[in-house]
Amino acid sequence: MKKTIINPLFKDQVTFTNTSEETNGELTELDLVLSPKGGNPMHHHTSFEEKFTAVAGELGLKLKGKTLLLKPGESYTVKPLEAHGFFNPSEENEIKFNIKITPGHTGFENSLRIMYGLAQDGLTDKNGIPKNLGVAFWLGELNDSKVHGIAFKILQPLGNILAKKVKNKGIDKELIHKYCR
Repeated sequence: MKKTIINPLFKDQVTFTNTSEETNGELTELDLVLSPKGGNPMHHHTSFEEKFTAVAGELGLKLKGKTLLLKPGESYTVKPLEAHGFFNPSEENEIKFNIKITPGHTGFENSLRIMYGLAQDGLTDKNGIPKNLGVAFWLGELNDSKVHGIAFKILQPLGNILAKKVKNKGIDKELIHKYCR
């Protein structure tokens, strides 16, 4: 399995420095390079915490009711159920940061591999969302992410049905086999 993956749409890079399997489930550790103005939407996880540490450049964290800008060496730990998102506030420079997920989460690792793989294969839209919405919602289940926002809240019941179809048809196993080996 590749240790480093790149999203061709955004040029973001993830390096798996420690996987859940390598640490006997203790943690998942990732080094990320995030392109200018890159980031992800507000979301939360239920089963793990994430410790974000800025390495090079400022790392922005969106939290409920506030925004933090972490300078290199500074960290913030997001607890389970805490709404958050990260972003690169720079319009010109990429940033580097580290994420430690405790306990480790193989589903989170696999979801990143699958999302980046789908983007490489042209199977996502320009925002990196899988063209198959069932796959998109299944990936949310796989990585224990609950995206915030009214659109996702409205689509969630349909998304649950579509994700179940992905599993019933074995598409989930095919994606793991293709992108996570």
